[in-house]
Amino acid sequence: MTTAPATFLADLLPEDQYSTAASDRADHARDWGTRPEEAVDPDVVVWPESTADVSAVLAAATDHRVPVTPFAAATGIEGNAVPAHGGISLDLTRMDSVLEVRPDDLQIDVQPGVLGSAVNEALERYGLFFPPLPTSGDIATIGGMIATNASGKQTVKYGKVGDWVLELEAVLADGTVIEPGTRAAKTSSGYNLRDLLVGSEGTLAVVTRATLALAGRPQQQRAGRVVFDSFADAAAAASDLVRSGVDVAALELIDSLSATMANAYVGGDLPEKPMAFLEFHADHGIDEEIDFCRTVLSAYDPLDVEFGDESTQADLWAARRELADATRAYYPDLESVAAGDVAVPVSRYPEMIERIHALSDARDLPIPCFGHAGDGNVHFDVFADPDDDAEWARAIETYETIVREALAKDGTATGEHGIGRGKRKFMIDEHGEGGVRAMRAIKDALDPHGILNPGKVLPDPEPGPTATDDSG
Repeated sequence: MTTAPATFLADLLPEDQYSTAASDRADHARDWGTRPEEAVDPDVVVWPESTADVSAVLAAATDHRVPVTPFAAATGIEGNAVPAHGGISLDLTRMDSVLEVRPDDLQIDVQPGVLGSAVNEALERYGLFFPPLPTSGDIATIGGMIATNASGKQTVKYGKVGDWVLELEAVLADGTVIEPGTRAAKTSSGYNLRDLLVGSEGTLAVVTRATLALAGRPQQQRAGRVVFDSFADAAAAASDLVRSGVDVAALELIDSLSATMANAYVGGDLPEKPMAFLEFHADHGIDEEIDFCRTVLSAYDPLDVEFGDESTQADLWAARRELADATRAYYPDLESVAAGDVAVPVSRYPEMIERIHALSDARDLPIPCFGHAGDGNVHFDVFADPDDDAEWARAIETYETIVREALAKDGTATGEHGIGRGKRKFMIDEHGEGGVRAMRAIKDALDPHGILNPGKVLPDPEPGPTATDDSG
């Protein structure tokens, strides 16, 4: 039998570090991608202010069999930080400090609640930056990025967030504090627990500190936009740029529907054609690299090629940056059944996009496509009328078809959003029953009572303890 969490939290924390108020609980029941009917209120919200707080709360939660769901900026897409079984919402936003910068080692130590933008602000005086920040880096926390192994438009050059994590401090379900990883440049010591925790969405441990690797800010930056007559040409050109070794720091595509949506949202005047957005970073020789890029692009008959200096980068990228909100705002009577983020090998990116567009036409459903073409990551939304049961069911089936076709093309169900609640149904398709069984064994070993973010990542519904609301 579980215990109402507020009854034991009073012995662990000051009153201003936990709340059973209805408004606080409602604020922690949703993230960016959660539909209203999917929201689940926690029984209590806890704001730890130290690793010791996290350790004490998790140890007590394990003792009382109360589920704990880590929470921060609520920018997730898949309900990663939304409770599935009530319990404790562990809000880490008060643990938001930059602890130390070591410029000589190209390293920074941060707490999990620090925003990506704050990291780069702290590094500016040293001429350094944290390269793999996602597009939402200004509003997302480092802890959330580590939880989903997030990435962004510069992944094609710099990799994912997890590639830049050197060492973690994390708390296991029983309150034990561990420090997987190392600040050394390399190690051959033991199991790689650091990489096991990266991308685990708070189901194995709660991260309380991260040591991140850094890079020097490039002396030269240029941005470009290329307009094509067809998306097939745009996708083929993007794939060719990567295969040819053009040193792009970012390579994004949007289709004509996405361009129309962006114009409507920001009042822009983009050509409503498929477009590629590019960015180059270098310390020298950037013009030569852009000339190489132009040569590769010329084989695909672009309608327009425009490159700007650093001062015009923001204008060139404005449309792509606003697309996540623009797509949701475009159809007032339609909703997206899910925000997809499949990824495939870059050589198969053109056929993946072609298949999505074919499904859109065949099933009479708008499906705008955009995303990180440089690493084969497609973002898409399947829009339908939520009041039309048949259309909504057709949209859900179409979304699932797209994901499974990405898997059939040697891809993944999620390039960066994570599994959360929404993609658990694809885990066996992607990893096989044996792979999922191995993941379950790891979960059971580190969290034997299933209190850490139950109902996420693994496909079978977990028994998941439930807590009794004592808020009256």
